[in-house]
Amino acid sequence: MIYVFKTSVKTKSQVSQLREAINNMLPNDRWNFDLEDCDKVLRIDSNENIVAGIRSLLQLHHFSCEELI
Repeated sequence: MIYVFKTSVKTKSQVSQLREAINNMLPNDRWNFDLEDCDKVLRIDSNENIVAGIRSLLQLHHFSCEELI
């Protein structure tokens, strides 16, 4: 399933800061940020429900994150 989140991540440097934590949380899943999108979208392809976990992870790193439905 593809999950799409609106985030407050704005730069490649911020993505780099999150990379290890996201990879640790989602070792078998594919994910990417679209920083060109006005919503600074994070897309995750996962077979598991990762909504609460990824929201908590980004908030822990001081970023906002909400699922776009």
